[in-house]
Amino acid sequence: MAIIRNPDFTPEYTVPVVVIGGGACGLTAAIAARRKGAEVLVLERDAHPAGSTAMSYGGICAANTAAQQRAGLSDSTEQFFQDILAITKGQTDPALARTIANNAGPTLDWLTEDLGFELDIEMQWAGLGHSELRLHAPPGRSGEVLMGMLLSAAEREGVDVLTQARVSDLIVDESDTVLGVRVARPDGVEEFGVEQLVLATCGYGGNEGLIKQHMPELKNAQYYGHEGNEGDALLWGQELGAAVADLGAYQALGSLSSPGNLVIPHILLIGGGAQINKNGERFENELHDISGQALTILEQPDGEIWIVYDQSLHEDAISRFEEYKDAFGLNLCKSADSWEALASLMKVPADALSRSMADVQAFKQGEKHDPFGRAFKGNRALEAPYYAIKVTGALFHTQGGLCVDEEARVVRPDGSPFPNLYAGGGAARSVSGPSVWGYLPGMGICTAVTLGKLAGEAAAKAVMSSGTA
Repeated sequence: MAIIRNPDFTPEYTVPVVVIGGGACGLTAAIAARRKGAEVLVLERDAHPAGSTAMSYGGICAANTAAQQRAGLSDSTEQFFQDILAITKGQTDPALARTIANNAGPTLDWLTEDLGFELDIEMQWAGLGHSELRLHAPPGRSGEVLMGMLLSAAEREGVDVLTQARVSDLIVDESDTVLGVRVARPDGVEEFGVEQLVLATCGYGGNEGLIKQHMPELKNAQYYGHEGNEGDALLWGQELGAAVADLGAYQALGSLSSPGNLVIPHILLIGGGAQINKNGERFENELHDISGQALTILEQPDGEIWIVYDQSLHEDAISRFEEYKDAFGLNLCKSADSWEALASLMKVPADALSRSMADVQAFKQGEKHDPFGRAFKGNRALEAPYYAIKVTGALFHTQGGLCVDEEARVVRPDGSPFPNLYAGGGAARSVSGPSVWGYLPGMGICTAVTLGKLAGEAAAKAVMSSGTA
């Protein structure tokens, strides 16, 4: 992976807009550029585009959308912006936060109203940093379904996607204008020219050296992300002298099944479930930090805990979440008619579990105050049969990266943009602040599609103005 400085580079042919990476960001950028009239080529290293998006719920947070309005929900971009500032303790880039807050809603509407994506409001996904219901998710709450929608839209729009195409080098001139790319494919290496280049290679969760450097607290954490997230965009950008920020920021998961490596939905907790460690005890406010709780879970005995819930929550999850359905099919969900019997299956002290769950019931009835500060008001009491599933904490994807402006153009430390270089999704700095505690649910794909659309449209505009589309 390198930057090759060759101002005399003379390609045999040139592609107007090239997008590196075929995940949510890359495909969105390509569709947006194509709809603005530019010829586009997506270069995807895998045999089939999937990326981190396919490993997620596919949820996208956005405010003031048509879907919210149809559901009778009142939200605003200003409130979304304030929520971003609040969860990051003001330690994010306010200009980028404003760009995301203002453009996420129109991007979501573009996906649903113009492109016909089926994305519904998650009516039970409240809190965890969002002051309003603004998580939009595909059927089955599956990122694979969302990727299917994106790939179908790309095909309809005439986007060319070249798979098994690993970009090894960027060719630039003395002004840092990208002139071309070097691509390795099974049948050999090829170089060709580019007019506008979008970096959509996601983050660097798969780069062990970068993780050790920027996130030493994750030394014992499992990585649950795409293995191709090796930081290509970050490394190219740093070699070019681009501005980077928040390299210690990441989204972690506190709900990865152990065993099975399946993402267990947080609605089990939002609906009134609890986290129990191997001592049979609660240890935190389960709804305080969807990302940062991975670290507190890893601090528990053996780095594993149980999510405890009941039949009603089980039935809701299995009806809507494909990965939970898979977990149930693998017999990862334990069930019993009493706390004592459930404790036996969980291999935790029965008296401790009974006390912990009796306290939870008392919190819900307003008889006690939760010492961890969780507001149980509105949650119904759990009823037998009870359920439990074992989970651990894991790294999903990084949140730091290349700094971009309001058009997703990569910028230098002085704020000036590179001539023809854009970035989005995990390749770009997100709005999650400097660490793990600033992540809002749905923000990963939100920034992917929002910055992707901005980048694609800006790249197409540049191409069309030059008359070489």
